[in-house]
Amino acid sequence: MEKIKERCISIWKRFEKKNPKLAKWVYQIFYFFVFSMGVTIFQYLVFTFMPGMLGEKLAATEFMWPQVPLTIFGVEFTWSLLGYNVLRDTAGAVLIGGGLGYFISYEVGSFLAQCINFPLQRNITFKSDGNPVYQAFWYFIAWIVISLICNGFNNLWMPIASVYVAPAIYNLLVTFITGGVSMIIFFFVFKIIFPAGEGK
Repeated sequence: MEKIKERCISIWKRFEKKNPKLAKWVYQIFYFFVFSMGVTIFQYLVFTFMPGMLGEKLAATEFMWPQVPLTIFGVEFTWSLLGYNVLRDTAGAVLIGGGLGYFISYEVGSFLAQCINFPLQRNITFKSDGNPVYQAFWYFIAWIVISLICNGFNNLWMPIASVYVAPAIYNLLVTFITGGVSMIIFFFVFKIIFPAGEGK
């Protein structure tokens, strides 16, 4: 095992020496992906279990802005940038996984994931020595903008998905679609706010 490790390190060092710019991109993309997948799994657990912990009362509380009525594939729902529809079964009973409860769960899970992700990406992936307060401020702004984009996109398809798929699949779709869109945007945001080699 030790010999395999040494061989891999030796191959990487040669590659890094011959292609320093490409090696830097490969290194950053690898660690960015690993850390992003880790926080995506964390978000999935929050999205799946926190709505149930918050209970039916919050799941039955509508919280949406702006409220735009739409019908897609025969499913009537209200589109918004913030908040989610209250989900109901065919008998009209409230389902866990929508309303204010899901909105709180989504935002808490997403925010906590960024609190974990920020130091990992800054210190390991991008090895940045820039001002952490300045970087955290722009990271927070980027998170708000990306969250609004993802919320708006999710609210187009989530009400339809909730009619046709089980809650576990539904949460998996939310997590990976949101995570996939966020990852692509965040990588290039990080390239800007985490420049390597800045003065401490």
